[in-house]
Amino acid sequence: MQNIKSTHSLSRLLKASNANKRFKRVIASSLTLSLLLGVSSAISQTAVVSATTGTKATALLAKLPVKGRAPKTGYDRDLFSDGWGKIGECDARNFILRRDLKSITWKSSPRCTVATGILNDPYTARKIYFVRGVSTSNAVQIDHVVAVSDAWQKGAQKLSFSQRYSFYNDPLNLLAVDGPTNQRKSDSDAASWLPPNRKYWCSFVARQIAVKHKYKLWVTSAERDSMSRVLKTCPKQLVPKG
Repeated sequence: MQNIKSTHSLSRLLKASNANKRFKRVIASSLTLSLLLGVSSAISQTAVVSATTGTKATALLAKLPVKGRAPKTGYDRDLFSDGWGKIGECDARNFILRRDLKSITWKSSPRCTVATGILNDPYTARKIYFVRGVSTSNAVQIDHVVAVSDAWQKGAQKLSFSQRYSFYNDPLNLLAVDGPTNQRKSDSDAASWLPPNRKYWCSFVARQIAVKHKYKLWVTSAERDSMSRVLKTCPKQLVPKG
């Protein structure tokens, strides 16, 4: 594992020169394959979100370490990824829009750019019509289900740069959602925020549990208790694949 200082240095070096930019593309290319292993190669619009493992969320929650929140000292999103990474031919944002939206139309260029589509928003249960544009694109945002700064304070600062890059761009941790609702969620965990759509609570906490287990992140006691209360209403809830 790299320490925080060396990781921060790497992040700065990646921006420093064209040579380092080429190195960053190599990292992104090598990670693309591992990210794609967690999703359908056909990039179904609904299958990735709904696909589950045979593991109950309650069982996986019991395996997560319980600790206090670490300081936010040294946190910077660039320590995870300098913007969206690439997944196949798409950047991660358009990959998720392609996966989660229906009735999609495309821009002629650049390649793999969603122009319009319809989102059945899991957080609000509303239907949102996405139209790409300066004043309209933010109506649909891509949420890190486990917020980036929350991850930093619960174990991600101990991860390597490549592991944090994978976390940031992992489809398991990404959902297309209502923009204003995503802004209100901010960097909250399950102890302080759950979606307005109560019917999505079980799926939401199951996805957070899956992500935290995959990246060896911990939960606080309040966070664990909130997740447990939700899962008591759906004891057979399975965690998603990824």
